[in-house]
Amino acid sequence: MTNIEENMVPVLLSIRGEQYFDGADPDATELMTEGSMAVTPEGMVLSYEESALTGMEGTTTTFEVRGPQVILTRSGGVNSQMIFEEGRQHTSLYETPVGELTVDIQTSRLRHNLTDRGGVMEIKYSIAVEHTVTGRNCFKIRVRRR
Repeated sequence: MTNIEENMVPVLLSIRGEQYFDGADPDATELMTEGSMAVTPEGMVLSYEESALTGMEGTTTTFEVRGPQVILTRSGGVNSQMIFEEGRQHTSLYETPVGELTVDIQTSRLRHNLTDRGGVMEIKYSIAVEHTVTGRNCFKIRVRRR
């Protein structure tokens, strides 16, 4: 067991995601799930298991808050890493069962007030797959200790 796993506390996560496509109403999804949170020397880690509702069953999603960056890592049924940093673009690989895709993330807003008791994190970003913009996204995660 690592130090992070030892320091994990159970939390309830409310995750709201919105996708915006040109000329269409936003597509919004909302998920309530149990997860865990730990304070680390670099910042904070949030983790939860995806369910059939998200289409990523068997995947663990982790958010690492490190100063001005948030690193979203998915491992299991889906493997990917996305780096969010306000005003910067980061490129990463997104693994699918049929191959890998290049994903560019341009973060326009990253705000959070997370503490060891919970809080809110909001990230707004545009995503480009194989260097073609596919839409703008926003997600807001509310965290509270169980």
